[in-house]
Amino acid sequence: MIILAATPIGNLGDASRRLVEVLGSATVVAAEDTRVAQRLLAGLGVENRPRLIALHDHNERDRAAELVELARDQDVVLLSDAGMPTVSDPGFHLVEAAAAAGVGVTALPGPSAVLTALAVAGLPTDRFTFEGFLPRKHGERLSALRALAAEPRTMVFFESPNRLASSLADLAAVFGDDRRVAVCRELTKLYEEVRRGTAAELAAWAAEGVRGEIVIVVGGAPARAADPETAVAQVLALVAAGTRLKDAAAEVADATGLGKRDLYQAALAARSPQAE
Repeated sequence: MIILAATPIGNLGDASRRLVEVLGSATVVAAEDTRVAQRLLAGLGVENRPRLIALHDHNERDRAAELVELARDQDVVLLSDAGMPTVSDPGFHLVEAAAAAGVGVTALPGPSAVLTALAVAGLPTDRFTFEGFLPRKHGERLSALRALAAEPRTMVFFESPNRLASSLADLAAVFGDDRRVAVCRELTKLYEEVRRGTAAELAAWAAEGVRGEIVIVVGGAPARAADPETAVAQVLALVAAGTRLKDAAAEVADATGLGKRDLYQAALAARSPQAE
């Protein structure tokens, strides 16, 4: 089968026992960078020397079929440079090809920059969205941020240290200066740092220059004040679609923050005598 193996994002001590065991017996390892894979094997004290095959963004589509065929007879371990393969790293096309060919795919859980940053950011974690890297070009980045301006969930982005200041400035311009943000730098490494503040504050801080691997965590858009008339119309639309009035009022109340009883009474009054 194909084995997606999560690797440390900075601290080798985070390597799982299963990762060491799998690498210790692997015959084929597909790696985003074979040199990084060799250093990982050496750093973990793995004496096994599997066949290393480069699998990166530029050759994954061409190599996927070959690796899927190899995985019919033996395990093929997939490594990205850090973290879980397929998450802003090579692997998706390989998994897609394996699934289409009926070849098994499993994963060795482990370090994740996304979840680590989310956990330490101090922002809501119950619902979140991972957006990967923001576009490099200024105009495209602004367009991407405008599309997310009303997103209520916490958002997680990767960013280059060279573009951090400009991205935070654009974020402040589109989301508002006071949007809550955390910049997580060098997670799990010696100089790990988490900066929390408003978008404007962190944009000013980053303007002085920042180094290292960067994850940005952004609070979701605050709920807008609901229009009672619109909310009542939503209740009536749900009722027309077959939802009980009481249930429809409760659903819209949860979504808008308006009172359930008030919505129920207003919707009841708005209905025709025949509908009551």
